Formats: sequence, structure tokens, C-alpha cells
Amino acid sequence: MMEHTELRQRVAELVGAATEGTVPVGAALAGESLVALGLDSLGLLRLVDAIEQEYGVEVEFGGPGRLDTLDEVVAAVAGAATATPG
Repeated sequence: MMEHTELRQRVAELVGAATEGTVPVGAALAGESLVALGLDSLGLLRLVDAIEQEYGVEVEFGGPGRLDTLDEVVAAVAGAATATPG
């Protein structure tokens, strides 16, 4: 797994790609609510798919402890990657 800073940068890039630029990388990195920045349901689905493809982990966005900021998403990816064998 990548170093936390690299993971954070890469997930911000995935957010930007998933939203087709609606949520710029810099805005995601600033730590604001991704939904408030413009992450909609389609972007969320794209982000979930991108994270699964890139890291081989599933991240639940709708459950308890909603994932709304980049740091929350990064923590979930890092935690899922640590819990996933291999």
C-alpha cells in the first residue's frame, strides 16, 4: 500500500476523474465535504468503482460513519486495504 500522502493525492485524483472535473483535485485535498463540492450519486458510483479497480478493496459510502471528506475516504481505503489479505 502507498504512503498516506501518496494515497491521499491519488484518491483526490480519482475523485476528480469520477466527477469529470466538477470536484477539482485541489478542492478535494482541501478537506471540504465532497458532496458540498459537487460529488453526486453518479460520481460516487464511479469513485467506488475506481477505488475497487485500483486498490482491490470495497468501500461502503452509505453505511454508518458516512464518508464525506477526502480524509474519511482515504482512511476507509487504507483500513480496507490493511484488512484485505494479500
